[in-house]
Amino acid sequence: MNNLFGYKKRDTWLNQTTGTAKLIGFLALTTMGMLSYDTRFLLFLSIMAVILMQTAHIKYHEYALMLKLVLFFAVINLVMVTVLAPQYGVSLYGTRHVLFGNGYWTITQEQLFYEFNLLLKYFFSLPLAIVLLFTTNPSEFAAGLNKIGVPYKVSYAFAITLRYIPDVQSDYRTISLAQQARGYEISTKAPLLARSKGAVQIILPLVFTSLNRIETISQAMELRRFGRESKRSWYQEQSLSKRDGAIIFGSGIVIIIGVWLLVVNHGRIYNPFK
Repeated sequence: MNNLFGYKKRDTWLNQTTGTAKLIGFLALTTMGMLSYDTRFLLFLSIMAVILMQTAHIKYHEYALMLKLVLFFAVINLVMVTVLAPQYGVSLYGTRHVLFGNGYWTITQEQLFYEFNLLLKYFFSLPLAIVLLFTTNPSEFAAGLNKIGVPYKVSYAFAITLRYIPDVQSDYRTISLAQQARGYEISTKAPLLARSKGAVQIILPLVFTSLNRIETISQAMELRRFGRESKRSWYQEQSLSKRDGAIIFGSGIVIIIGVWLLVVNHGRIYNPFK
């Protein structure tokens, strides 16, 4: 079974980069991307994110489910924006170019341009998140969080979450096969009601299995006096190299460009209608 959010050791320069540098780059790029509504800047980030994902040699089947879920919620978000605030683009850009419709439900170029910018935010942030999660060892990721100031207890919680997601997937598949052997149909051929009942028969055992695993881990950590000290060392912690310095420097350049565009545009919005 393919691992969702699963780290795999690959022979790429991104895998050899420390978790601290990748985390700093991810936070810098996503922060500036979320702040900005400059379409040119968002397109640049999207292209760069896709190139990074291709460089990391991450296969489509590894992140297919994650991509489908994000696209599903992105479409829902765009539909809700259109239904609840169809004139927000007009108020945002200060002009009105009607495409079709009339009254409150008029669809304008400004509204579609605003929603296109929203979609671009998904297009650049998802590949960056995939690169970070699929090329960073969970323990190294936790060490990177701790190095930038996150308490080590919180960092360790992130590491445990990432490490045990593949185990939860394995449990899900095992329980699913067991329930199907007992006659519960969960395939797309079954009626929706039958699939819902089958899903419940999988989710409940999975929840109890996960709770049991949490109890085991908690007891093991308590026996080893986890949290007694104010600081801790990390097995996967690495010192920064020239490659890491280049990534941090490049992230700083992107931040400078983003801030410069904020100044040039007199705000977060790039307005091509004026």
